[in-house]
Amino acid sequence: MIQKLKTALNQVILGKESSVELLLAALLADGHVLIEDVPGTGKTTLAKALAKVIGADFSRIQFTPDLLPADVTGGAVFRPNSGTFEIRKGPVFTQVLLADEINRASPRTQSALLEAMEERQVSLEGESLRLPDLFMVLATENPIEFHGVFPLPEAQMDRFLIRLSLGYPTTETELGILRAHRESLPLDSVLQVTTAEEILEWRKMVRKVFVEESLERYVIELVQATRNHQGFRLPASPRAGLSLLRLSQAFAKMDDRDFVKPDDIQKSFMPVMSHRVFAADAGEGRVEALLHDILQKTKVPI
Repeated sequence: MIQKLKTALNQVILGKESSVELLLAALLADGHVLIEDVPGTGKTTLAKALAKVIGADFSRIQFTPDLLPADVTGGAVFRPNSGTFEIRKGPVFTQVLLADEINRASPRTQSALLEAMEERQVSLEGESLRLPDLFMVLATENPIEFHGVFPLPEAQMDRFLIRLSLGYPTTETELGILRAHRESLPLDSVLQVTTAEEILEWRKMVRKVFVEESLERYVIELVQATRNHQGFRLPASPRAGLSLLRLSQAFAKMDDRDFVKPDDIQKSFMPVMSHRVFAADAGEGRVEALLHDILQKTKVPI
């Protein structure tokens, strides 16, 4: 199943095999994904393709400065015929939700997703309404130096399992993109290769992947190293350790193993940590440099 998913997505997003693998790992780890990149690099297409290949319900919200929380979650609507209020569910009640350009909306509207992302429920008019068992947020984010963007609060950044960036394609890849779009859209030819129910079964198997105690302690040491480093203004939270372990289990399962290796943790470290921690010196690439230093200096279990 994993190979079929990779093949299907790589036909739509050319030359981004590592990003596709990371996205699928996040899907199996039951996490949300923040995709940060400049417009036009295929972020929206990737989200649509993922929903299509797993046969999941899909909704898209275009975040704008005038978007209100009720436009995301829904709310009570008055019905004159009956004289009563009826709860109308918003687009968040889906399986794969694309929050497009999430940082163009106000912080108040951004926060409307917090409960849904963490607790998989939405509170409307005093009621707690459950979201589908398979619920995944794919949020695209414009770089902070762009006009008309609001920085995502730290609490919301921490709720994304990973952050990935597609980046600009190579010359040969861009030539392939031009040819692929010459007569039709590659997304139109993508076929469903699995079901949402099968993905849920895979998630159960991921949770059962064995993690030795020495590797659990390795995860803790990596997380605590951010707290003991003077270069960080905001270190990693306990949620970061949980996310690091879960993504490592997903990578192990994708490699057809029922146990985690140190390589899985090291592979997961940067995608999980880079958006959760903030450096005291806000220079470009500073966070990545600090995390790389921690990864190099932390002793790897034998």
